[in-house]
Amino acid sequence: MNMRWSLKELYPSFDSDLFKNDMKKCFELITKINDWVKFNLDTVEGSVYKIETFLKMQIEFGNIYSRLYEFAFLTLSVDAKNEQALQIIELLENKSTDLAEPLVKFKKWLSKFENLDTLISCSDLLKEHTFYLNEFIAETKYLLNEKEEVLIAKMKNTGSKAWEKLQELLSSTLLVDINIDGEEKKLPLSIVRNMAYEKDASIRKKAYEAELKAYDKIAESSAAALNGIKGEVITESKIRGYSSPLEMTLIHSRMDQETLDAMFTAIKESLPSFRKYLRKKAEILGHKNGLPFFDLFAPLGEIEMKFTYEEAQNFIVKNFSKFSPSLGNFAKNAFEKQWIDAEPREGKRGGAFCSNIHSIKESRILSNFTGMFNDVTTLAHELGHGYHGECLKNETYLNSDYPMPIAETASIFAETIIINAALKEASQEEAFAILESDLMSSTQVIVDIYSRFLFEDEVFKRRENHSLSVDELNQLMLDSQIKAYGDGLDKNYLHPYMWICKPHYYSADYNYYNFPYAFGLLFSKGLYAIYLEKGKDFVPEFNNLLASTGKNNLVDVAKKMNIDLHSLDFWRNSLKLIEKDIEKFINM
Repeated sequence: MNMRWSLKELYPSFDSDLFKNDMKKCFELITKINDWVKFNLDTVEGSVYKIETFLKMQIEFGNIYSRLYEFAFLTLSVDAKNEQALQIIELLENKSTDLAEPLVKFKKWLSKFENLDTLISCSDLLKEHTFYLNEFIAETKYLLNEKEEVLIAKMKNTGSKAWEKLQELLSSTLLVDINIDGEEKKLPLSIVRNMAYEKDASIRKKAYEAELKAYDKIAESSAAALNGIKGEVITESKIRGYSSPLEMTLIHSRMDQETLDAMFTAIKESLPSFRKYLRKKAEILGHKNGLPFFDLFAPLGEIEMKFTYEEAQNFIVKNFSKFSPSLGNFAKNAFEKQWIDAEPREGKRGGAFCSNIHSIKESRILSNFTGMFNDVTTLAHELGHGYHGECLKNETYLNSDYPMPIAETASIFAETIIINAALKEASQEEAFAILESDLMSSTQVIVDIYSRFLFEDEVFKRRENHSLSVDELNQLMLDSQIKAYGDGLDKNYLHPYMWICKPHYYSADYNYYNFPYAFGLLFSKGLYAIYLEKGKDFVPEFNNLLASTGKNNLVDVAKKMNIDLHSLDFWRNSLKLIEKDIEKFINM
């Protein structure tokens, strides 16, 4: 069975006429937008027509640029040394900076209208983009002048984006020296990290030790990349007038501080329950001082749940279809049309992600499938992301862009469907293994994510004064893990290099890419509870919620399901669902 994705639906190749023609069109559109802005924003006459024209040009450019960029990015994701793909990405990023100046000019021109609502009411296209236009107005508070915006956009390409590419190359090509069955091997990092799920305890520990040792090869370079990126973010947030990178992130996430505070307050209250689970797992595995990091993902139970890729497909499609035919058909289509690259191999990046390609109304999913039950839930998770894109495919390109926290809603919901389905079909021993696997995942999303938030927040504070050394970053990661995990983990076996293997730290455009996962899990838990109450009536409401995520802030999205994100009780109740599972696990 084919475990590699097809990209021909985007382009046959970089050398194809279709790709070359679209590159030409893309660059012509950049020139067209620049020229149009230069000659049409001197007056407010014909304002409705002018706003419509600019939106149409943005939509046209967004569709073609994203199609070109995704093709190059996806190619590079499975072939880290593909120089042509890297060159295309850099060329597109460089050319796109030419839109910084016209975009600033348009936003500032738009902000002059005190009667914007009246103008919007005169046009169906503007009504459709009301949220987008109002967000433009709000952004003017943090805009610099045109020349400064262009300078920042261009310097990012040789600054943070260059550092990000370097770290991606380092981690995706890192080979780990490890002895397997008496044979010395050099294996890709992604394969060695997947050994954390092996049944054999000696392999888990050996992989952990080999992994940590391997990071020494790229630690200094990764630290330089991290310092460069975080330093740039701090500088930019200051000159724009944000109080901190966190405030900048929350605004970009369409999320408010009150929501974040309520969520983290509830999370901190719940940490003792998660530590109780970790200590119980440690006890089962024969550890006395808490769980060592290399056994965080150790499978429990006598039955080792293994799936072929075909079995995983069938299980996902069958159970997605029970929730709704549309979700099941989406997954079936994704598998049959080769939207998924599931085979681990050298040069391919680790982990998993989903790219929703709005221009062709399809998605592409990367995973590293080894047959574990965790790999099945990962596939379900990424297919959930894809389904989110499916629900947005009839929106315009501008209304299809949703913020990070809500991005995890459909994915975790889909994952929950599969876990609950597996529990229903499982024997008692299998149910124990599945429940533990789910708790293991929830612990990562709540406890480990909290440690990552603490780490990144402290990195930003310290980076204002100095560059952080490898030793300082390692110690800071250890301190953050101890604060989050407490006595749940064995302090002699933590993971000081977690800051290297998590790519989320290395994007200047997505800072604090940690709390969105916790938001997604707990928001999805709340939604799933509503689904259990409403049954099939919930499905169209869920689809409508997903379709609205590109044109609402998070508080308003949640209100569609009568959820108050500022309510501490909402977050507590979602966490209580996990705490009940912890008690069930301890008593099994």
